[in-house]
Amino acid sequence: MKRIIAPLLFALIGCAVLVRLGLWQLDRAGEKAAYIAEVEAAITAPADYLPASVDPSMKYRPVWTEGRTTGEEIDVVSSMKGAGAGYQIIAAFETEDGRRIMIDRGFVPQQQRRAPRPPAPLMVVGNLHWPDETGDSVPAPNLAENIWFARDVPAMAAALDTEPVLIVARYVEGDAQGITPIPLGTEGIPNNHISYAVQWFLFAITLALMTAWLIWRIRRRTY
Repeated sequence: MKRIIAPLLFALIGCAVLVRLGLWQLDRAGEKAAYIAEVEAAITAPADYLPASVDPSMKYRPVWTEGRTTGEEIDVVSSMKGAGAGYQIIAAFETEDGRRIMIDRGFVPQQQRRAPRPPAPLMVVGNLHWPDETGDSVPAPNLAENIWFARDVPAMAAALDTEPVLIVARYVEGDAQGITPIPLGTEGIPNNHISYAVQWFLFAITLALMTAWLIWRIRRRTY
């Protein structure tokens, strides 16, 4: 009997910890689902005219504005389902009230990158955004070729001499110039916590089965 106490205690404690981790992941799944629903509601809310004062706490806020592009742009390496590799066009934009901001106009295929896109009047409906795309694994922009690998709002604003304000276009009225908008959505927000919970529960079941097998072996040797 004494020989089975240690593995039994280890299994009970281990299974308790693993089950607790699984339950915690289930809680996180519910929290993430609520967050995604909140973001979806924010993205799809009615658009207001671009506020005079903008800050990152307004991420996802729907806005609209009118003005014209300046012809200055940043090309961010991207891809689009059904179209393959290409670039997202971040354009400098002068609003009717004289502000210089940035518009993520959307996607162009690789072969359209150098197509002429002269200044054009536009009415833009979209969402304010501060993407979290930079990191140690992301290369620095190739400024000589104007090729960027992430949307870094402060850095792009400095390069284009605009306010650090980015609107990701959902709808554009005016000359689209061959650019396809990529509206914001919640597709890029992962919620993998259910699969993590299943893994922890499977670990607990495996530990319990292995311990039961070990105890069976110990008892057989004892008798």
